[in-house]
Amino acid sequence: MSEKTGEKIMGMEPENGRWILVLLGLIINLCLGTIYSWSVFVAPLTTYFTRDLGQTVTATDILLPFSVFLAFFAIAMPFTGKYIERYGPRNVTIVGGVLTGLGWLLASFATSVPMLYVVYGVIGGIGVGIAYGVPVAVSARWFPDRRGLAVGLTVLGFGFSAFFTANIAGWLIDTYGVMTTFRIFGIAFVILTCLLALPMKFPGAGWTPRGWTPPAPVPGQAIACEFRREQMLKSRSFYGLWLCYFIGCLAGLMAISIAKPVGTDVGIETGLATLLVGFFAIFNGFGRPVFGAITDRFTPRITAMLSFFLIALASLLLWQFTGVSVYIVAFALLWGCLGGWLAIAPASTGCYFGTADYPRCYGVVFLAYGAGAIVGPQMAGFIKTSTGSYLGVFPIVLVLAVIGFITAFALLKIPDAPEKT
Repeated sequence: MSEKTGEKIMGMEPENGRWILVLLGLIINLCLGTIYSWSVFVAPLTTYFTRDLGQTVTATDILLPFSVFLAFFAIAMPFTGKYIERYGPRNVTIVGGVLTGLGWLLASFATSVPMLYVVYGVIGGIGVGIAYGVPVAVSARWFPDRRGLAVGLTVLGFGFSAFFTANIAGWLIDTYGVMTTFRIFGIAFVILTCLLALPMKFPGAGWTPRGWTPPAPVPGQAIACEFRREQMLKSRSFYGLWLCYFIGCLAGLMAISIAKPVGTDVGIETGLATLLVGFFAIFNGFGRPVFGAITDRFTPRITAMLSFFLIALASLLLWQFTGVSVYIVAFALLWGCLGGWLAIAPASTGCYFGTADYPRCYGVVFLAYGAGAIVGPQMAGFIKTSTGSYLGVFPIVLVLAVIGFITAFALLKIPDAPEKT
């Protein structure tokens, strides 16, 4: 039985209580988003498997658990939507939180990198895929009046996570070792997500914010009508959104996976490089409500084009110039634009295709994130292994950003009314 009720939220009236649900979703995503601290684990894991276990590993090997995790995160999303409706946000979040923590916990017993692929990448990734979409769906349902802002604030926690967890992970690794750090995180995530999930629920059918009425259709902004997932898949706007999301995620997830090693390559001391991962997370986190608000104020197409302009600028800087300042500015832009796409895409899905079948629709759109998670970090690892440097990836990202800009201009627009299925 689903939890579609009109009851008070933690003793508060819905008008105020719905903001509590956004806050809870933010904190849940703060736990789930610890994957974005992966670059802090790269060197310690390399040392652990080579020095302590006597195994031979490459940059690509150590980046692959990150890609597998994010890929299964994205794959699990489309299959979760119908269960959110059936079993309610609370129960689905608890299941996802337990699996996420279990993935981190089992990773602490890994005796090889391939074992990490399974216990951390598959189990942990599926857990995040199950839990992540729930706060997003809850915020989208409770905030028809401020969908972009509410969704952006909800997913801010995922992007902002590394600001806290990168430094916590660095301290724990130095103090207790990398495998014990996995164990500590795993236990903490199970406890926190289960407790935070308890108040999560959808509004009652037909509920709207007090004094708000749906706006009259505005070209490029308001939704044309409600789509089912099968109808959305026949729309050109869906494929435009999917390709744009893929390019934005490829650039951002690549930057996240290699932030620390690129920093040390350009001459930054290891400890400061770890701190900068947390600094970049600020941009990743706040990029979400900022780009979400821009999407609300203007259109998904304009916001997407702005994002690709910034990605192209960052890639050009890293390709043509060197130095610490260039590194900081460019990576801040790339992390910020990834955060932006984690707000642009869900807000655009609701804007273009409605919310009647939102969890299933956004689940399919979110597969672009998984594709970017596989291609971006693996492309960076391949270029590093082949050339000895990560910098060769940025001309490719520059070209992709130009393609994304053109795609956004041509295809991101209100779709025609869906065909009946």
